[in-house]
Amino acid sequence: MVSALTVLFIGCWLAGQNEASRELPAPRPSISASPSGVIVPGAAVTIRCQCRCEARRLFLYKDGIQIQELDAAGDGGEFTIPSARREDAGFYHCRSRSRSEPEPHDYLRIVVAELSYPKPSISLSPSRGVALGRNVTIRCECRCQKATFLMYKLGNPDVRHWFETAGDVAEFTIHNVSQRHTGSYSCQYGTKLDPSIWSHPSDPMELMVAGGTDPTQPGTAPAPTHSGSASPGTGAQGRKSPSAPPETDYTWDNIVRLALGAGILLALALILAEAAHGWRRGRR
Repeated sequence: MVSALTVLFIGCWLAGQNEASRELPAPRPSISASPSGVIVPGAAVTIRCQCRCEARRLFLYKDGIQIQELDAAGDGGEFTIPSARREDAGFYHCRSRSRSEPEPHDYLRIVVAELSYPKPSISLSPSRGVALGRNVTIRCECRCQKATFLMYKLGNPDVRHWFETAGDVAEFTIHNVSQRHTGSYSCQYGTKLDPSIWSHPSDPMELMVAGGTDPTQPGTAPAPTHSGSASPGTGAQGRKSPSAPPETDYTWDNIVRLALGAGILLALALILAEAAHGWRRGRR
């Protein structure tokens, strides 16, 4: 009986040590900018870092170099560039300096350029509203070649999609449309020949979502799908993360926890069986 109790105690202690040594990564800070489109030289732009990580301070990086320490009042902090210059263009990300925080995966691309090219055309398919749960494609088209497109939702700094194409068309498909996708969308383009010049914004295109009660909750921005090749190292927020690690897989951790739990339950069952056997033997 004593040896079984000892085994149980050691098993519980090892399980506790294993849990203590496996600290889950802290939430990663997110980043957004307002306005969402291309920034004209001299215009103001506000960059916001947000994190549900109880951090008192957040740190803003540009092209891998820390440029600002933010007071994380509430769950985020802001940094405003009152008069943007071309030197302010680049890739930004936020960190909370937590020991368990993984490498940042949320990068924000800021473009500072003159607006000179003609505005692109923008269209929706289907064009007359879309029912809940259906798909809708936003199409941007210009009279250009080898263009980089930026599509965004007006008034929503969290919806920004980048796309590079060898042609003159970019298509962004929103799957499983919900009410949160309702709003006005616009797009702009630039070329590799002269990155300092971009187009004027397209005319805003209104996306109307109709029918039924929306079962979804506000959350992540729609993930685009498109024809052609995506911009290397960029993502839904204009992210560039060539060195960002893959998402952490907790499958092995869960297997270890389940195995430890099963071992503890087995030891407890053996103890109870031994106690019952001893009790029956004593009665005899």
